[in-house]
Amino acid sequence: MTSTEATTEPVTFAGRHVLAELRGVDPAVLGDEQQVAGALRRALDAGGATVLDVVAHRFQPQGTTVLALLAESHASVHAYPEASAAFVDVFTCGIQADPEHVVDTLGRELGATDVRAQVVARGAGLAPAAGGREVDEPLAAGMRRRWRLDEVLWRGRTEWQDMMVARTAQGVSLFCDGERQSTEASQLVYHEALAVPPMLLADELRSVLVVGSSEGVVSQLAVAAGAARVDHVDIDTECVRRCAELLPYGYSPDELAAAERGDGPVRMHYADGWQFLADAAARGDRWDVVIVDLPDEPVEIADPAQHARLYGVEFLRRCAEVLAPGGVVCSQAGCPTLWRHDTLARMTRRFDDVFATVLPYCSDEHEWAYLTGRPDPVDDPLGLAVSRLDRFPVLTSIDADALRRGAILPFALRAGVS
Repeated sequence: MTSTEATTEPVTFAGRHVLAELRGVDPAVLGDEQQVAGALRRALDAGGATVLDVVAHRFQPQGTTVLALLAESHASVHAYPEASAAFVDVFTCGIQADPEHVVDTLGRELGATDVRAQVVARGAGLAPAAGGREVDEPLAAGMRRRWRLDEVLWRGRTEWQDMMVARTAQGVSLFCDGERQSTEASQLVYHEALAVPPMLLADELRSVLVVGSSEGVVSQLAVAAGAARVDHVDIDTECVRRCAELLPYGYSPDELAAAERGDGPVRMHYADGWQFLADAAARGDRWDVVIVDLPDEPVEIADPAQHARLYGVEFLRRCAEVLAPGGVVCSQAGCPTLWRHDTLARMTRRFDDVFATVLPYCSDEHEWAYLTGRPDPVDDPLGLAVSRLDRFPVLTSIDADALRRGAILPFALRAGVS
């Protein structure tokens, strides 16, 4: 439609402008203007943009610029082979094209190891959720939760997962493989619900092993409760380091560097938790508390997620094998809500198979549930945990009443697993 044609449709003067940096790209790729142009075309097609023309130019002695004229506006790539990096600019009017998806796809097409993007809302008339990037987080079959991202601080592919840190309505937030892992507003509620019950049920609190939990908050809670040694094991080195760099909670860069050196009570181990536990058992290592904090259990049979095996009975038995007398194992165990409690039902059965004593905690201020197991029988595990609340000098979301309420599994699960 030209500007002189009459229309009764409202005119929307609005768009989204993505400014991005791609790093870690092969210089040979960036120095080939036709390869860059082809990658940009494919990315624009994937993002739903309409390409009208593409112009590419190679500079001497090096450098490439590719410009794309779009029906929706424009896109450009300015490549610096000497830096293995490129600046990317994608602006689209309206809501049909997805410039964020264009940038993500372009990063994959060019083989970038690091994609950093900022989204700028331009013009007026944008729907509230279109002021920045959105993430649709899967919840259950046929259900998703939409997050508005006001600013993307970092987005890239680590060796093990897609990772993003962004500002949301809940503050700075961490997403891995499209799922929210923690947010500035709710992370302490989550991590206290995970870490406090097992640290109360264990007879001693001298040593703690943490598997996963990239942010480092659990390690800090353990030290605050008096643990003299905390071993933190995570397979994804880049994710842990990005969290320390970008999140306003958990490890600071200096704290993480000290943990990597083994300087202080926290010792950082970049390793596969499965193998780490096997090696620890062979050495005779023992901990008072083992905490396993992972993304939710994958349910698709063909799902390649590396952490899936860390939810099984064999791994729980490995955890139990490295416990000191009176020690406990705790795991993130899924969600208690009716429409997505499959993981919690499976984990309840697994804990019952491995441990003589099991103490649930279903957070009433978050959406997750946790299970703590002891190999030996305890007559009143809840009463024992409540009696030891003074181990924590400060708690923001757990008291005796919260522990009592959280120790009751949802009725549907109690009926199904009893």
